[in-house]
Amino acid sequence: MQRALQLRSCPECRSNELITDINSGEIVCSNCGLVIKDIILDQKPEWRAFTPEEIQRKTRTGPPTSLKRFDKGLSTTFQPYKDSHGRALPIHERLKMMRLRKWNIRARIHSSIERNLSQAMNEITRLSDKLHIPSSVEENAAFIYRKALDEGLIRGRSIKSIAAASLYAACRLTRTPRNLKEIAEVSTRRRKEISRCYRMLQRELMIKMPFDEPITYVTKIASFAGLNQKTQNIAIQILQKAKKIKVDIGKGPAGIAAAALYIASKKNGKKVTQKLLAKAADVTEVTVRNRYKGLNKSLNLASRKLA
Repeated sequence: MQRALQLRSCPECRSNELITDINSGEIVCSNCGLVIKDIILDQKPEWRAFTPEEIQRKTRTGPPTSLKRFDKGLSTTFQPYKDSHGRALPIHERLKMMRLRKWNIRARIHSSIERNLSQAMNEITRLSDKLHIPSSVEENAAFIYRKALDEGLIRGRSIKSIAAASLYAACRLTRTPRNLKEIAEVSTRRRKEISRCYRMLQRELMIKMPFDEPITYVTKIASFAGLNQKTQNIAIQILQKAKKIKVDIGKGPAGIAAAALYIASKKNGKKVTQKLLAKAADVTEVTVRNRYKGLNKSLNLASRKLA
């Protein structure tokens, strides 16, 4: 049995405690016992399967649409090696189907816009795989690129630069800790060019970027430096206190996070150098040292313990 989602309350006693019995096909109120519905539709497929191979063979629908694919996943694809029953094709039929698939792929990309989207989506996917960026962020990057293409912002500019800039904008919007330098390192375009395209996208598409918070960088820096969860929790407490008194305003979030982790590691008895944290945060040792002194002075961490 599971909670019913179709009805919100019982018409007799107005109770919200409704239970769906899948076996009998009834929706029953657990408070007064009223049978609200005695026939419900089964939303499951009419066929049964017990192995992943059977599920794949019997499924008649494809994957959901996705902005990451240039055709949104709506085009037709087929395998040239097996027939509809899963039996291997003869060699002459296989060669024929391979030729048909080749022309099918060529026919799908027949306009300049589709060729543009095909190159851009492949580039966004490649960058996301290199940087281990979640699929949801990749979808946002594809949406930003499509919007830029609709506004005519791609003309005269490099497709790869706009794709990298769209991915960076998506990371900023979703607060994913990936900076411009990391994206430029895995891209074939220069950092200056990607930065210029990013500013253009932000200006022309009127994208309002949220401010980066140092807390989002804690896990990334701690993972690189090999710090445990307890140290991360202490660093988050320090950053929350710093945010309340507005110590972090006007300072780079990565440097503040590295300094908080340095203070937390000292309080937790873990030995870690400022050089290692600076490398993990992609800042200089001087930045970590200055942020460390500023946090110590503002929060008075040397003379009292964290709450």
